[in-house]
Amino acid sequence: MAKTISELMSSPARTVGPDATLRAASRIMRDNNVGDVVVTREDGSLMGILTDRDIVVRCLAAGGDPDAMTAGATCSEHVATVPPQCRVSEAVDMMRSKAVRRLPVVDKDDLVGIISIGDLAQAVDEHSALADISSAQANR
Repeated sequence: MAKTISELMSSPARTVGPDATLRAASRIMRDNNVGDVVVTREDGSLMGILTDRDIVVRCLAAGGDPDAMTAGATCSEHVATVPPQCRVSEAVDMMRSKAVRRLPVVDKDDLVGIISIGDLAQAVDEHSALADISSAQANR
């Protein structure tokens, strides 16, 4: 079993700038079969995380226009992160305490990847229902 996040994380994380439209961000998610993009500033620093759920709840359900609304205006800005040397158990505890499903992996100030609850489920118990769901082919 993997012991550190660096062994499990997806790298590189998919990113967009804060001025990217939600439609552009959603296409990146679709094309890469991911449920999130990390929003980064021009200098590459982490601004926030934008999920498929954020787009639905904060834009579409509210009557917003995904061609006009931006990732920077829609993303969650207070993002918990973990370093690549973080132990798997610590990441699980962080997700539980922060009630999040994804954690950007940051080395010093550099975004180096992302870890999801599905990645952790597969590492901790590859036979769990969540691991099975996480490893299944995407619906197209």
